Amino acid sequence: MTDVERVLWRALRGNQLEGNRFRRQHPIGQFIADFACIEQKLVIELDGGQHQEQLAYDEQRTIFLQALDWRVLRFWNNDVLKNLDGVLSTIVDNLTVLPPS
Repeated sequence: MTDVERVLWRALRGNQLEGNRFRRQHPIGQFIADFACIEQKLVIELDGGQHQEQLAYDEQRTIFLQALDWRVLRFWNNDVLKNLDGVLSTIVDNLTVLPPS
């Protein structure tokens, strides 16, 4: 896990985000999602500088995941480091409110 992934994981783990459980490094088909909320079918991907060279690969991953009805949110590493509250707000905006269990 990268340092940036650790920063986001601290905010996601333990049902901290609207009571949703996220998993890290979760396999979906032949891909491994950085973070996934299974109940919501929401994938969160973090992109560093290396992703500039693999835009086509990332697009194929997104198309594959969307074909399986997963929603995909992508954030640049810098966004997580410089605007974690904004990143978390965007994630919350993409979560469906779950009934109490």
